[in-house]
Formats: sequence, C-alpha cells, structure tokens
Amino acid sequence: MFGLCFLSLILAAAAGSLMAVQGSVNALLGKISGLWEATFIVHAVGVVFAGTLLIFLGSGGFTRLGNVPWYAWTGGLLGVLIIFGVAKSIPKVGVAPATTAIVFAQVLTATVIDHFGLFGMARLPFTGWRIVGGLLLTAGVWFLMKR
Repeated sequence: MFGLCFLSLILAAAAGSLMAVQGSVNALLGKISGLWEATFIVHAVGVVFAGTLLIFLGSGGFTRLGNVPWYAWTGGLLGVLIIFGVAKSIPKVGVAPATTAIVFAQVLTATVIDHFGLFGMARLPFTGWRIVGGLLLTAGVWFLMKR
C-alpha cells in the first residue's frame, strides 16, 4: 500500500515539474506566435500525441462515453483557459511566482473538492491537519513571493 501511494506521489510530482516546464515553453510560444495561436498549437500537438498513444495503448473505452456526466466533458475547455492563463501570466510575473499562485489555487480548490467529494471523488473532509497544511502553504506562498 505504501509503495503504491509513494509511486503515485512521485508521478504527481513529475507531472508538477512538467507543468512548470510546459508553462514556460507555452509562454515562449505565445510570445512568438500570439497567445490564442499558442493555445491552439498546444492542443493540436496534444491531439496528435494523444491519438498516437490511443492507437497503441487504448482500451476501447469509447463505447462507454454515453455514461459520462456532462461536467466530465469540460476538460478540454478548461485546458484552453489554463494554457491561456499560464502563458499570459508567466512572462509578466515569472515562472516561480506564477507557479506558486497556480499551486496555491490548485491545493485550495482540491481541498474543497475533497471535502465535498465533488466530481465523483472520494470525500476527504477538512481536518485540523488539513487546515494547518493550508496555513503553511499560505505562508509558503507569501515567502516565495517576497523579493
């Protein structure tokens, strides 16, 4: 059990590192091509890559798409807004401050999703430790934003 949780956290941390790199390269692409053009290019490249992976790794799950709740279809829309927001903010404030704000908002939002068990997630209610963690995260954001 511990090993599986540890590997999952390593995978999540790797994804977080990739997000910082992605934000930086998307910002560069946006500076050169324009923000909406960059957002489109990022998604077009992603479609090609995901389509290639689907050919080799797909599970045939398209037959179950009729069972998907409406809000599960919003990921692509949210992705466009995320890429635009990250590519717009990083050149103005820098990678570390933008990423700090992103992580802070992600954790705050994730805590609310966990507490209420939204979007089919397991319910993980607020506890004293989670509140302390949120306060420490808030302090970390404040320290990281200091110049």
